[in-house]
Amino acid sequence: MFTSVDDVSARLAETGYLASPAVATTVFLADRLGKPLLVEGPAGVGKTELAKAVAAVAGARLIRLQCYEGVDESRALYEWNHAKQLLRISAGRDESWDETRTDIFAEEFLLPRPLLTAIRGDDPKVLLIDETDKADVEVEGLLLEVLGDFQVTVPELGTVTATRRPFVVLTSNATRELSEALRRRCLFLHIGFPDAELERRIVRLRVPGIETALAESVVRVVGALRAMDLRKVPSVAETVDWARTLLALGAGTLDETVVRDSLGVVLKHQDDIQKAAAKLDLDAL
Repeated sequence: MFTSVDDVSARLAETGYLASPAVATTVFLADRLGKPLLVEGPAGVGKTELAKAVAAVAGARLIRLQCYEGVDESRALYEWNHAKQLLRISAGRDESWDETRTDIFAEEFLLPRPLLTAIRGDDPKVLLIDETDKADVEVEGLLLEVLGDFQVTVPELGTVTATRRPFVVLTSNATRELSEALRRRCLFLHIGFPDAELERRIVRLRVPGIETALAESVVRVVGALRAMDLRKVPSVAETVDWARTLLALGAGTLDETVVRDSLGVVLKHQDDIQKAAAKLDLDAL
């Protein structure tokens, strides 16, 4: 998919994703080695967007498994179309059970979910297993077979093995510790908040028309907010949202009035807003 680390950076940038050298290097290695990529970091730093950007670059189909508490095999792997099976049983009342059983557990009655879909077929795919840490520990057992051997066992049909491996991205906000067995199968990448220069470039790319001075002011203020002891520090996504808000308001600079009136865009808790309003010193930034 990629010829070099520089090729990763250049092609991701074409989709609007500005990758740091660490991100570009790890993506290149994951592609070259055929290993799943486990991406950890705070919410809103571009973990999910990275998978989308890779899919866009590769012209691949993006298949997403959104994890949550209670997600199980039938949602992640496959399930049988029970309604259609019952119709088939009703239509074959004169047949023996052995004849009917062979029919109802055929491919026609199988409903593939993201994990099975990702390893079937020869078309290029990117499998995004999003917010893996929100799933129950038992789900990791499903992932081990898929990510270890890129195969899925369907007892009634046998083992389905990938003829073309998907590019796999697992994301985690680190709300719980993932198993060592799962980590061992992946390359690891931590995406934190970008440095000021990269964040300025991201803002200017994602918010066309914003003045350089305003973009720099937004990044400086967001940096100051992240240094505070807040319940939820602003992410890169919220930096971009704030820049768009200021542009929509016609603000050419950041002054106390503009900041006070728009802090709800970048901070999501009232006590954080009150703390920021009391501590922010725009003149010192």
